[in-house]
Amino acid sequence: MPDTTVVICVDGLDPEYFDVCDAPNIRALGRQGFFEIGKSMMPSVTNVNNVSLVTASYPAVHGISSNYRKIRETGQEVYMESSEYILAETMFQAAQRLDRRSILVTSKDKLRTLLSDGATVAVSSEQAPSWVTDAPGVGAPPEIYSLEVNGWAIRAASFIMTQQPADIVYITTTDFAMHTYAPDEPESQQHITILDTAIGDLLDAHPDVTVLITADHGMSRKTRLIDLSEVLKDHGIDGEQVPIIKDRYVLHHSNLGGCMFIYLSPEHSDRLDEAVGVLRATEGVEDTYTRDEAAEKLRLYHDRIGDIVVTGGPDVVFGPADVSGPLGEGLPPRLRSHASAHEQAIPLIGYNGDFDGFEFNENRDLGRYVFERVLGA
Repeated sequence: MPDTTVVICVDGLDPEYFDVCDAPNIRALGRQGFFEIGKSMMPSVTNVNNVSLVTASYPAVHGISSNYRKIRETGQEVYMESSEYILAETMFQAAQRLDRRSILVTSKDKLRTLLSDGATVAVSSEQAPSWVTDAPGVGAPPEIYSLEVNGWAIRAASFIMTQQPADIVYITTTDFAMHTYAPDEPESQQHITILDTAIGDLLDAHPDVTVLITADHGMSRKTRLIDLSEVLKDHGIDGEQVPIIKDRYVLHHSNLGGCMFIYLSPEHSDRLDEAVGVLRATEGVEDTYTRDEAAEKLRLYHDRIGDIVVTGGPDVVFGPADVSGPLGEGLPPRLRSHASAHEQAIPLIGYNGDFDGFEFNENRDLGRYVFERVLGA
């Protein structure tokens, strides 16, 4: 069996969970290797950061600057869930090019469709083949909105590793638990225990692997909703807000996040500076960037972002004022979400690898390690 590197991206794993939740297996990995706090990419959303991980690059290079975008030339809005949107080589494509084998296991099927090009085996909990679900110790996947589904993804990957030896294994989960429960709630300890046990079992079954663990973003309690289109409208400016956090897992966050793209109408495109000034003066708005500024300062792909990029304070989300939450209209109660700079803190954990002289500062550095020290690409 070839040497194997397992990369685990735990969706929404804010470092605060380690402050209050017991995770003995993960902590043991950190003690024997390293455990640091690093940063995610901006916007701090799933697709942007998973693609940064698997390409070891910034959004300006790989092209995924949001979960959801408006195509400027046509006005069409699309979910960024297809591998055709990725402009840089992924670790799976590099492995294929080098005649190496790779495994991808995801909780969310959107990440299977986004990342899987070049992977030798690609499985999601939402599209799980019978040869995996029939395996002892794996079974049918739990519902996607559950605490248990992420443990299933790790167990499924561990089983697949026994059937399909691989150089690289990439496991990525879902953040339903983090959106739903604060770190000090008992359900969070239950979820962390599920993850920790599954990771411990994977190491028991495959004791010689290198393990790298990180997150795509953190998570914050949100209590303020700002409708940026209405803010601009009050100043006579027509601007459409396009939510970069938007995906098909609406129960997680109601498509409300701490970063928003604004597209000015053609009639008001000459009022860019005025619109930026209005938004910068809005209470709860933290940073406002023109398209050019966002491409440079946030390292975003210029052709796939709005005329204006806005980020919010730690308790702020952006969206329509009449948003309907799970329990009625308005800001959903107990909303926890991400996408702003306040959810960039993420754990960086490594075990049993050739880490000497290698710097881990951002989650994309785990991908850089795979390219440089695993694949030699």
